[in-house]
Amino acid sequence: MYTKENFLEAARVVKEVTIPTNLIHSEFYSRMTGADVYLKPENLQRTGAYKVRGSYYKISKMSEEDRAKGLVTASAGNHAQGVAYAAQKFGCRAVIVMPVGTPLIKVKRTKAYGAEVVLYGDVYDDAYAYAQKLAEEQGLTMVHPFDDFDVSTGQGSIAVEILDELPDADMILAPIGGGGLSTGVAVCAKMLKPEIEVIGVEPRKAASMTAALEAGHPVELASATTIADGTAVKKVGENVFPYARDNIDRVLCVDDEDLVGSFIDMVENHKLVVENSGLLSVSALKQMDLKGKKVVCILSGGNMDVTTMGSMIQNGLIQRGRVFTVSVRVPDKPGQLAKMTSIAAEHKANIIRIDHNRWVSTNRAQAVEVGVTFESFDAEHKKEIMNALTDAGFSLNEIGARL
Repeated sequence: MYTKENFLEAARVVKEVTIPTNLIHSEFYSRMTGADVYLKPENLQRTGAYKVRGSYYKISKMSEEDRAKGLVTASAGNHAQGVAYAAQKFGCRAVIVMPVGTPLIKVKRTKAYGAEVVLYGDVYDDAYAYAQKLAEEQGLTMVHPFDDFDVSTGQGSIAVEILDELPDADMILAPIGGGGLSTGVAVCAKMLKPEIEVIGVEPRKAASMTAALEAGHPVELASATTIADGTAVKKVGENVFPYARDNIDRVLCVDDEDLVGSFIDMVENHKLVVENSGLLSVSALKQMDLKGKKVVCILSGGNMDVTTMGSMIQNGLIQRGRVFTVSVRVPDKPGQLAKMTSIAAEHKANIIRIDHNRWVSTNRAQAVEVGVTFESFDAEHKKEIMNALTDAGFSLNEIGARL
């Protein structure tokens, strides 16, 4: 099923279509953890994610007959692009079924590689059921995104590259969706270096591997609703699960809120755009004692549309207390607003927006409502600004930030 020879072969074969993603030493995460933390930036990979590795290796192993039938798969976006790109290289027809809510950038790029895209269902599992139907009706060859040994072996080529570059690595953290990446990396890493630790990380709202480990076999979750759309899988693969169970040392869960903060950290400290699923590995670092260890976090992808980026940035700033809105009721007389703005200026707070509602009371002389959105340096600066306003006699009510 998995062999060391196949992993090494895959590492050679995928070089035909991959670009080097050399490890990046992260001073930011190293300071935060007391470890030496390295990033494996597969978000910079061709097609924007690691998935091209497994897709290309799988198709390279197919017979000419199976390729000629045409290929079909289901994907939340990254595997879609991997299959589309690999199929284009081999001159195959590719039909890709994607959930209706797949980010537009992933849909457009998949089409750009020449694939036929069908949007179906709310989550990956719905799309996969429809892809199976198309495979039966049209005689297409299925390229499963994760529950396939050739695909998972191709993904495991990442571990070969990590240990070639950093032989003394103590730990690898890998995102978990259906289990193909994390299992391939874990099995390969253990074959090359048995003492290494491999940690799988999944979104708490789509913790299908955690559920499988608790049950002793893959089980289907009732839902998989998470902003980490690339790992929103209700059930891990039946084929890869036994190998995941035996080779992944631990599985950690990350909340969506932590991914929002990690997006801000990655953009500000490394100037990298990493999609939410790709942030799972770095988001889990704070859950462990890593002092003195050499740790590699796989950033599995970077396919995020600008609308989602904007939302992540705004929510991240709000979460960190760097943008906040207060509502204040003041008498409707000259000087009140000037008093507030002068306090803001004194404390180096930037005012983003002011909403002046004169109709909150029938007696405007008694009270009007002023909503002010501030930009601060951090949570401590926010507290300083609010304390200064309170000390000046303003009664504040913090409300949802208005941007």
